[in-house]
Amino acid sequence: MAITTDQSGRPALQLRKILLPTDFSGCANFALPYAAAIARAAKATIICINVVEPIVPAVGYTGLAEPMPIADMSEQLEDSAERELPQLVDCEDLHGINIEEVIVHGDAAAEIVRVAEEHEVDLIVISSHGRTGLGRMIFGSTAEAVVRHAKCPVLVVKPPPGEEGSQ
Repeated sequence: MAITTDQSGRPALQLRKILLPTDFSGCANFALPYAAAIARAAKATIICINVVEPIVPAVGYTGLAEPMPIADMSEQLEDSAERELPQLVDCEDLHGINIEEVIVHGDAAAEIVRVAEEHEVDLIVISSHGRTGLGRMIFGSTAEAVVRHAKCPVLVVKPPPGEEGSQ
């Protein structure tokens, strides 16, 4: 993040790159207008990232007659990301903003932090799924892990009331 001085000599924040993680869920889309507004105001580039997380095989009875091979599932997730990311980037909110698309593999929080450091991102704008209690304990919080480990500022966008944890 570049910090310069304005005409009066005071420090002025300069945002050049904003990282916008998405898993293509409805909740993830809540962060998009915030990232777009900030990028437009700062004339910054948005880096849209999707993390294809590893598939962990189910243990025990799954109810499927023949389980789908894990390699096929991972390939389908990657293909889906390659189709959906350009569609997201083409949305009306992002028109006129410089956009980069990134698809990576691994743990979502770790990869978001790694890509933010590699691309020298000035701000991460991420949605929270709004889970609390047991749901949060079971699924964890990617946004919380990103806040803890990122070296740049992180804006966490909460879902609107009534939408928490529903996606």
